[in-house]
Amino acid sequence: MLDATLTETDAQASLRRSEADTPSSLVMRFGTDAPLTLDAGPAIAPWQIAYQTYGELNADRSNAILICHALTGDQHVASTNPVTGKPGWWTLMVGPGKPIDTDRFFVICSNVLGGCLGTTGPASTNPETGRPYGLDLPVVTIADMVRAQAMLVTSLGIEQLFAVVGGSMGGMQALQWAASYPDRVFSTIAIATSYRHSSQNIAFHEVGRQAVMADPDWCGGRYLEAGRNPKKGLAVARMAAHITYMSDRSLHQKFGRNLQDRDALAFGFDADFQIESYLRHQGMTFVDRFDANSYLYVTRATDYFDLAADHGGVLANVFKGTKTRFCVLSFTSDWLYPTSESRAVVHALNAAGAPVSFVEIDSDRGHDSFLLDIPEQYRIVRGFLTGAARARGIAGPAAEDKP
Repeated sequence: MLDATLTETDAQASLRRSEADTPSSLVMRFGTDAPLTLDAGPAIAPWQIAYQTYGELNADRSNAILICHALTGDQHVASTNPVTGKPGWWTLMVGPGKPIDTDRFFVICSNVLGGCLGTTGPASTNPETGRPYGLDLPVVTIADMVRAQAMLVTSLGIEQLFAVVGGSMGGMQALQWAASYPDRVFSTIAIATSYRHSSQNIAFHEVGRQAVMADPDWCGGRYLEAGRNPKKGLAVARMAAHITYMSDRSLHQKFGRNLQDRDALAFGFDADFQIESYLRHQGMTFVDRFDANSYLYVTRATDYFDLAADHGGVLANVFKGTKTRFCVLSFTSDWLYPTSESRAVVHALNAAGAPVSFVEIDSDRGHDSFLLDIPEQYRIVRGFLTGAARARGIAGPAAEDKP
């Protein structure tokens, strides 16, 4: 059964909790003189944002790329995660000689506002009470996440980012950056994303949140103070969400109706099928690295995302007059953020007169394709950044500069 596998050592729990306030990464702290005003109305101060950097910032500070992570990602895009000990979540894309080349670019990746790996979130200590924020933290939005990132970038002495890059929820942040700070973004790469969350996606997220809140160990959001953890509810939420990241074809090719460690049906409710065992494993490993309340906050942020809402419902108005260069990528089998969503963004950019490249990549691996080994994605991202770098006057590595 699922609950039998959801064990967590005291050391794991302690490490995960400590990362909320004292992350194993760089951290920028803002005092009461630099409050962060949220869309919900209140401002939070003091607050902090955890981040990692890779590569070197050039002399004129023109080669900085901000990478925005997806729903349950973190700042460790190309370095070891301190909680899981696993490699960064986009090492296929980011690093020396990779499409996002750290020999050429200065890469920044921060943990989102509302996250649980060092940026102020529900597991962080509320300075007014000395206890974890829990649900006392105001609900945050994608725009709030970007506002926090903008303050970080400013503190790093960077006036304009060469590029903002992200997939899924990270793509939402990339588009929000272009909308909120058009003069601070030279180029944008938005992958497997949308300009707003659909009702179907909101529905999936609501199922996950209700699973978390129905767990008796959730304790009304005060489980950290009670020394408990709503692991079962969070695991179920992760299982349901993970299904949306894959395609029917990829599930069938990987698992079919194959049985798990047995030759015949057991006529019970253990994991008869490999797909059941796989989903339980996904749920089990997720609860060791992620905070349940953070899951509520980041899913809510994506639900509230609607880039056109403040522009009369006309998406083209969002990008009117922008000089930012755009690259938009989608995948044929992504039914979470289907190509039609990306096309709507591209049509709006065309209507606004913005320079935009768009490619629908043929992949049978679903929404998670952007995290996987997809050579066409590498080629497109590398090519777009190379062209944008020439236009920006950013020199390439020594080998590239040779005739």
